[in-house]
Amino acid sequence: MEKTDLHERNKHNGEYDFDKLISAYPALKEFVKPNRFGNISVDFFDSKAVLALNKALLISNYGITYWEIPSLSLCPPIPGRADYIHYISDLIGKDKKNVRALDIGVGSSCIYPIIGCSEYGWDFVGTDTDIDSLSNAQKIIDNNSILKNKIELRLQNNPSRIFDGVISKNDFFDIVICNPPFHNSQESADKSGLRKLQNLKKCKVEKLDLNFGGRSGELWCEGGELRFILNMIVESSHYRNNCGWFTSLVSKESNLDLLRRELSYSDVADYGTINMKQGNKISRILAWRY
Repeated sequence: MEKTDLHERNKHNGEYDFDKLISAYPALKEFVKPNRFGNISVDFFDSKAVLALNKALLISNYGITYWEIPSLSLCPPIPGRADYIHYISDLIGKDKKNVRALDIGVGSSCIYPIIGCSEYGWDFVGTDTDIDSLSNAQKIIDNNSILKNKIELRLQNNPSRIFDGVISKNDFFDIVICNPPFHNSQESADKSGLRKLQNLKKCKVEKLDLNFGGRSGELWCEGGELRFILNMIVESSHYRNNCGWFTSLVSKESNLDLLRRELSYSDVADYGTINMKQGNKISRILAWRY
């Protein structure tokens, strides 16, 4: 399967080398077979196949020896997650040393810190409102020598807050990253998942495969992506001295106008968007600083 339009430093440009990936993680072999076009691939509708592919990618490309996530947690698409890290490295300077990053909503997979640590040697603080997700992320950190002493996890006790309670007055972060919950309800998330699956499979789908599909806090929150990022912008003004660049993924293009308007009304020194494309999917990074 060919990957197109990824960042030039993204290790997942081009086709997957399945021989190399199977060599790194032999359990992947049972999921690798010709697809309906005759190309060697995995079934991306099979959650176990995607999990095995992710493990192989992390072992082969990022020096990870242990990576397990709970069955209800979100299984992240690694090429897209890597793109975010590479683009923000350009924003702050890819050769910048001693970078400290804050990951809002680190999740059980700990995926952004894994990539940032492996690719650039950054240090991370990861926050989450879900203690079980943090517990799993800590297990990943503890079982990978390259992550030890590089990632600190902090519990956000107040789900209505983003920075309050997790940034101390002496903290400084060169970059803040965030992949906010997109939907505004569980029902919306389920309907979207079914619609996407039906469009891809070209047939009616009655039920979603919930394995590795994502927990509520990963997929939805009150007000969805727009409200989350608006709150993030408002709160960020109180931490202008603690952070260099604030960034967030924006999945829905129609949200950008209101978000830019909010930034134009604030006293930020600079703001803009970075476009990313992974195959047919287009997403954006909104970035601002004081």
